[in-house]
Amino acid sequence: MKTIVLKADNKNNKAVTDKAAEIIKQGGLVAFPTETVYGLGGNGLEPEAAKKIYAAKGRPSDNPLILHISELSQLRPLVREIPPSAEKLISHFWPGPLTLIFKKADIVPFETTGGLDTVAVRFPENSIAREFISACGVPIAAPSANSSGRPSPTRASHVEYDLNGKIDMIIDGGHCEFGLESTIVDISSDKPCLLRPGSITVEMLKDVLGEIAIDKAVLTKLENGESPKAPGMKYTHYSPSARVIIVRGDSEKVIAKINELISKTDKGLKTGVIASEETKDRYIADETLVIGSIKKPEEIAANLFKMLRKCDHHNIDTVFAEGLPENELGLAIMNRLKKAAGYEIYDV
Repeated sequence: MKTIVLKADNKNNKAVTDKAAEIIKQGGLVAFPTETVYGLGGNGLEPEAAKKIYAAKGRPSDNPLILHISELSQLRPLVREIPPSAEKLISHFWPGPLTLIFKKADIVPFETTGGLDTVAVRFPENSIAREFISACGVPIAAPSANSSGRPSPTRASHVEYDLNGKIDMIIDGGHCEFGLESTIVDISSDKPCLLRPGSITVEMLKDVLGEIAIDKAVLTKLENGESPKAPGMKYTHYSPSARVIIVRGDSEKVIAKINELISKTDKGLKTGVIASEETKDRYIADETLVIGSIKKPEEIAANLFKMLRKCDHHNIDTVFAEGLPENELGLAIMNRLKKAAGYEIYDV
């Protein structure tokens, strides 16, 4: 299969999204941009499309997919009920980088939900995504458009690197604004629960809901036998080929510890550091990858997956990453970093 790559801009969006929609209607797969990361889309109401998505990504079939809609009226047929907590979150954050988990309606196949009786739904803000979904006429099931376990794609070139020849088409909509997958909140039970942090932070959610539970998988690894309630909870995610090690604590101690670990690394292995703008000149690694300023966490979030992918492009064997405080956007950044590192962390 030859994967078509077409660039969407203000001049030809309709021609591109119409072509992509035709592929979806024929049972094919299309990668498309959102404000978070690129998604790998198929018909969310067609079991065979879900199976194709899992196969293209090499993704375990018990890892749920997210249904993407282009207008609010598409939500009600997909869910059994819309609780008051959901209505509050929808009014504040949709369209945007927030996914909500509801009790699913019968129309949603279990192949899309990873066998669960709940369904994850998102109403993206990105205009190209919404034009594409609208042209399809059905909700679009879409995980991130990468090989399973790899860093999520924030550019069309990342998708092409992972999935070229495995999917029908890529809509190139430029780089993604936020660079981290959507925040996921489960509102299918009595108390809303955060399952995945993102650009909609815990603090923002509390401002709307008053209180919110945080699933233990946000901070720690799920044990064997525990079922994931949402995408990205169970399996190793976001990992480059390089070994990733996090060092967190006081900045000066972090720098000293990373340099100590680099000095003890086998001389035959290439080392790297994912460093901030403020600390980039303090390391003795073979490569220093500058992720952004510690004063601008949104910049770090937008660049995280790009930096993890650069590790492979630079043939780095071991990369050390500076840890961040786990509050506000830092919680989402560290959630992704911990999974990329397989929870290999030094506290100093």
